[in-house]
Amino acid sequence: MGFTVWFTGLPSAGKTTLARLLEQVLTQRGCRVAVLDGDEVRQRLSRGLGYSKEDRDENIRRIAYVANLITRCGGVAITCAISPYRQLRAEARGEIGQFVEVYVHCPLEVCIARDVKGLYAKALRGEIQQFTGISDPYEAPLNPEVVVDTDRQRPDESVATILRRLEELGYLAADHGGGLRALALPKYLIETLEAQLPETSFRDVTGYVTHLLRQAVEDSRGYALTADEVEVVKARLRDLGYLD
Repeated sequence: MGFTVWFTGLPSAGKTTLARLLEQVLTQRGCRVAVLDGDEVRQRLSRGLGYSKEDRDENIRRIAYVANLITRCGGVAITCAISPYRQLRAEARGEIGQFVEVYVHCPLEVCIARDVKGLYAKALRGEIQQFTGISDPYEAPLNPEVVVDTDRQRPDESVATILRRLEELGYLAADHGGGLRALALPKYLIETLEAQLPETSFRDVTGYVTHLLRQAVEDSRGYALTADEVEVVKARLRDLGYLD
């Protein structure tokens, strides 16, 4: 069954980061996934549109149209555009049907501090007009399926919240995975491994290491583990808090 995960939130709230992590997890679980990133859509599908209210609305309608096509074909569409207006998000929900709205909540001051492109600074100086959160309103969802707080949650925690909700809604089958949870790896290790995996499909290092451990636990033949060795591995993972 196809469905759309519609991320919405202020600029620099973390939408793209979560969308890409979710894409990796859903792909690993056998879903056919397409991410409709706001910046990429602007460069290709919506080239020529400006940032007036009318052009922004048209941009969201185009994203919704493509997401609907993906959903109808049994795929998973993940959108990560700001989509600041409730009316347009409601239109997208009505058009797509299988629609999961994820509100990526983050305080404005945190978003400003995170903004590596300096767009908030330009907006505050008046160099960018109609900038969401500064000179143009952001209308937060009133009843989204999921809310994640990216100023208080790690990305893997936010994605885990989204996955649980997708399972509750019946869009995904429960992934028991032996009870294995995502690993809490130290930052230095994540950065070291990411530097060695720049072009692979496993850019989510935490998910990758968890995936390898899950294989070790579940596929004893592939790792030449005896039944006793599997139990030793499981016991150690339980001690470390990675296995229920």
